Amino acid sequence: MKAATRRAEALAARLPPLLLAAERVAATVAAGLHGRRRVGEGESFWQFRPFATGDATARIDWRQSAKSHRTFVREAEWEAAQTCFLWRDASPSMRWHSTLAPVEKAARAELLLLALAALLLRGGERVRLIDAAIPFSSGTAALAGLAEALEHAPEGAALPRAREIPRFAQVVLISDFLMPVAEVRALLARFAALPARGMLLQILDPAERDLPYDGRVRFLGLEGEGEAVIPRVEGVRDAYRARLAAQTASIADCARDAGFGFAVHSTDRPPETALLALYMALSA
Repeated sequence: MKAATRRAEALAARLPPLLLAAERVAATVAAGLHGRRRVGEGESFWQFRPFATGDATARIDWRQSAKSHRTFVREAEWEAAQTCFLWRDASPSMRWHSTLAPVEKAARAELLLLALAALLLRGGERVRLIDAAIPFSSGTAALAGLAEALEHAPEGAALPRAREIPRFAQVVLISDFLMPVAEVRALLARFAALPARGMLLQILDPAERDLPYDGRVRFLGLEGEGEAVIPRVEGVRDAYRARLAAQTASIADCARDAGFGFAVHSTDRPPETALLALYMALSA
């Protein structure tokens, strides 16, 4: 236990800007937010509702039912902390930014992941990185430990594996999603079959979004695609934007079909807006 604490403190010493930035972003969004209240297993009363086919007879509240001609069941608020599984794309395409953005896509993804974790931890919930074995329960030490796990998470894989995700878990995936749509659809189908629900956040650099270049430009692939020289970039700008819009729309369709939310964030925009979208989607 002491060794783990020392490792977390050492990480906090190495990465104070990221942790402090995550806490700052989380604190900004947390102002005015309320805790997440959901129906589920627990002891605190939530509401009465009419008995429905498939409900266990043990859930019937006979006292409330006796007051009318209908049968009611008693629902409780979910008091047990639910684990939220988080993942950010660590592939080489995320390690880039243009002069129009202050940070790489990977840096913004890690900031948003840690800030979301900070919000959830403040609410007493558990968070876990996909493919990481350790859940983190609460407190500043937990956030530092999560940052340490993030630092040692496998890099290079464009999408996570859908293993060891429990039923009804919540999943957050942060990526540029500039990969084959079929791969994203297959992953989300596996999540939906559990079932698990959650949120996809697409992070794009403003130059990726708008292709603001002119004249002859040489583009270098970040993942072994080679290079391409475009004599007049302005001549392909409309076609490029249409292709990117189609990619984004296809990813959004995949998310909707699997019961996931979807949002797009540009790295030249404040991170608080994206964090609020993530948190509110999980609270819905």
